[in-house]
Amino acid sequence: MTTFVDRVELHVAAGNGGHGCASVHREKFKPLGGPDGGNGGRGGDVILTVDQSVTTLLDYHHSPHRKATNGKPGEGGNRSGKDGQDLVLPVPDGTVVLDKAGNVLADLVGHGTSYVAAQGGRGGLGNAALASARRKAPGFALLGEPGDLQDIHLELKTVADVALVGYPSAGKSSLISVLSAAKPKIADYPFTTLVPNLGVVTAGSTVYTVADVPGLIPGASRGKGLGLEFLRHVERCSVLVHVLDTATLESERDPLSDLDVIEAELREYGGLDNRPRIVVLNKIDVPDGKDLAEMVRPDLEARGYRVFEVSAVAHMGLKELSFALAELVARARAARPKEEATRIVIRPKAVDDAGFTVTREEDGLFRVRGEKPERWVRQTDFNNDEAVGYLADRLNRLGVEERLLKAGARGGDGVAIGPEDNAVVFDWEPSMSAGAEMLGRRGEDHRFEAPRPAAQRRRDREAERDEVQQEFDGFEPF
Repeated sequence: MTTFVDRVELHVAAGNGGHGCASVHREKFKPLGGPDGGNGGRGGDVILTVDQSVTTLLDYHHSPHRKATNGKPGEGGNRSGKDGQDLVLPVPDGTVVLDKAGNVLADLVGHGTSYVAAQGGRGGLGNAALASARRKAPGFALLGEPGDLQDIHLELKTVADVALVGYPSAGKSSLISVLSAAKPKIADYPFTTLVPNLGVVTAGSTVYTVADVPGLIPGASRGKGLGLEFLRHVERCSVLVHVLDTATLESERDPLSDLDVIEAELREYGGLDNRPRIVVLNKIDVPDGKDLAEMVRPDLEARGYRVFEVSAVAHMGLKELSFALAELVARARAARPKEEATRIVIRPKAVDDAGFTVTREEDGLFRVRGEKPERWVRQTDFNNDEAVGYLADRLNRLGVEERLLKAGARGGDGVAIGPEDNAVVFDWEPSMSAGAEMLGRRGEDHRFEAPRPAAQRRRDREAERDEVQQEFDGFEPF
């Protein structure tokens, strides 16, 4: 059964905002109570947060779909809807967040570091918030915005100070088990280690972590064996330790050729050239291994490597190795730049920046793109004529109508607001702005030639009553 997962695809959905409420205050002896519809609640966010107690992405491998709660709709009596609850997803330290194209969205390092993966939708305003001197009793409210839907990839890159690299069965797991309290699986067959193991080592006053990276083989950087799956765990390490097997049973292998192969794979993977390296000649408790270690040590030192002869089984040479690693780790930590508090950069928008664009497409359609127009369209209830009229007024005040005229639009031309896959398309008629004096009953707007069927039927009945009343008024009694 899988117990370690370091790469998953996660589908996150933020909560939708609650709809605003269109309500009129009704109370005895108060016939003109006014609008009292409350605002809708905000949808919950989906937040990724580093938690030191989490070491794997296994939970998201089994359940990759996560959704925050929606905001509650507003109610009458000026009661606002409850905000949706944020969904906090704990991730291991060293988790990288990428989009579907592979672009890095966030690099989460350090306990408590968080990233909002999906933003919750804002709640719609109720008619009490929409009331003004011109529109005293709006018969509509704004809809809540939908929350973000995101498909992201999570990659775990182990945060450790030292990485043990080498061929399968070179003794890396045995070495980390005697240097620290880690208890990795140890056996005498290749690819015993299937997941990275972490161990904490104390050498004097220095405490550092060591990662046992699963065995690398020729072609690992191109996906052969397990190397490509776990080479990413080497990226954050400050020191690389080549563990070379001096007692291998394979006749075509020797420590020098093993080192050349692993170095070639690290170079091909990239980004590791500036890491200090140490060479460990392991298994010197075997007589042939001791002799081979003494033979190759001068060649390794001639290449500039610090060489340590150890035996994980016999606990030989471990103290010198642990203190040498502690020295390199302390040097790497001292060379790191000091962490600065995160600064919030505020970039105000230009005063004359309307925040939208108008383009004419090949088929003659005029497309309006911008944060404000698209948000206003999402918040509009198109079953309510007054809400549509309010949208027309807002777009006109923003300058959309003027921009359309400059772009060559004429009455009856098609106008689309939003992207191609999710746009509102209508036949544009200029000069749609008007004051409240042109508004009829709540929920109606006389500027639109195609009213709602129910409103039209009501007007027809009123016209019939007026006609009957006129006939009755013209009748002379005996």
